[in-house]
Amino acid sequence: MIRDTDIASLLIDLEAELRRLQWWQSQQPPAEALASTMPFCVDTLGFDQWLQFVFLPTLQQLIALGMALPSNCQITPMAEEFVRSRSFSMNGSKANALPADQLLAVLKALDGLLI
Repeated sequence: MIRDTDIASLLIDLEAELRRLQWWQSQQPPAEALASTMPFCVDTLGFDQWLQFVFLPTLQQLIALGMALPSNCQITPMAEEFVRSRSFSMNGSKANALPADQLLAVLKALDGLLI
């Protein structure tokens, strides 16, 4: 139960980081895009969209229903690749870029709990 509470708290932090980085979208992608069977919906969504429209609601629903959470997600490596591709900084490495370090830290913490 404590683990679920910690994960729920990190999901709130994740949403806050997506908003801070201005990656939060007000309009949901089409249902077809959300129905992808590819990992991270790479064929239909950006990673930021997958986090917002697939990952967050799925985990929130599982926690609310008391269902088993996924294990061994390892989301951080995909997030690191996405951040590199978006001209956002990691460890302050790019001038004039919003630092994504906190987003990566939240995802790393989630990876650590989803084992």
